[in-house]
Amino acid sequence: MPADREHDREYDVTLFGATGFTGALTAEYLARNAPAGLRWALAGRNRAKLTGLVERLAAIDPALAELPVLHADVDDPASLRAVAEASRVVITTVGPYINYGEPLVAACAAAGTDYVDLTGEPEFVDLMYVRYHQKAVASGARIVHCCGFDSIPYDLGVLHTVNQLPTDVPISVEGFVTASGTFSGGTAHSAITAFSRVRQMSAAAAARRRLEGRPEGRRVRGVRGRPRRESVADAWVLPAPTIDPQVVLRSARALPRYGPDFSYGHYIGVPSLPMAVGLAAGAAGLLAAAQLPPARDWLLNKRKPGDGPSAEKRECSWFRARFVGTGGGRRVVTEVSGGDPGYSETAKMLAESALCLALDDLPATAGQVTTAVAMGQALVDRLVAAGIRFAVLEGGA
Repeated sequence: MPADREHDREYDVTLFGATGFTGALTAEYLARNAPAGLRWALAGRNRAKLTGLVERLAAIDPALAELPVLHADVDDPASLRAVAEASRVVITTVGPYINYGEPLVAACAAAGTDYVDLTGEPEFVDLMYVRYHQKAVASGARIVHCCGFDSIPYDLGVLHTVNQLPTDVPISVEGFVTASGTFSGGTAHSAITAFSRVRQMSAAAAARRRLEGRPEGRRVRGVRGRPRRESVADAWVLPAPTIDPQVVLRSARALPRYGPDFSYGHYIGVPSLPMAVGLAAGAAGLLAAAQLPPARDWLLNKRKPGDGPSAEKRECSWFRARFVGTGGGRRVVTEVSGGDPGYSETAKMLAESALCLALDDLPATAGQVTTAVAMGQALVDRLVAAGIRFAVLEGGA
């Protein structure tokens, strides 16, 4: 944030959407872990629900009984503008982002306010780049999407891997993720909505490519590998067509540390071949069903936004992302791992991303940027301190 604006804001961090499932977990994480003196607030359209959440947070820390509550509604641009202008960083958990996210991005880009979300929706991210990247560059805002399980473990995991390898050499990395967990209603709605918009997703990606430059004198490319048994992951692995490899490649294009020729392949791992076949078939079936309005409506009604797994289920959940990197004649294997990926750890990642932007000494960046570009090692250090493991398993520097 420009220095002349940094000290004019009333709040360091404002959380929009705090009464949703992941939003409430993020609020509780901040209540337990925000540093003393952090000026933060909750924002949303339902004051009664927000007041009830404040009461819950006050049970964690009695000082939060006076936590400010701000009115904000995606259908009221003036309210979002007021929140953005009062805040150094705004967190939003209000999705599906393609339906509800743009007005807040617009407000933050105009106000020079840093923005973080937990979207995994490629269409939304690409459209926000096309419409607001240059506005954010001009205002000094850092627009940082994908600050949860999509896509921090992979974006920062690959950065961690690259940092173990020699500089100025071609580098190749493969990432393998395995996890155990369940989905909330909000996540299900975002995924089904994205599956139903394949044509729009393709058009948004094409519009971004027309605007976005490529690094001079360097090559960065994605590799779509083949399904196989992978010993490093101890799993059968399938190429994962998620937003995560897109984010990794954007970081690689922006950061020369990834070398003159960088490639990345991204995979999801399952324990057995029958499960791999079932996963692929299930994804194809869900994609097909999302194209048919009656089937799509039925799927959306199966889980309501705000629903989510119990604390007991979250306690038993986990994730592990392993990366194999080669370059300059060396090979390294690294790992990023933690607990419940979709909710407890996502809330942690989202909150720590906002705290990092608000409080840490970071490189000067603006516009739509990735976590690796905007925060890099500073965010890795925060996540390690918060209990997420970044390790070198083989071949470390």
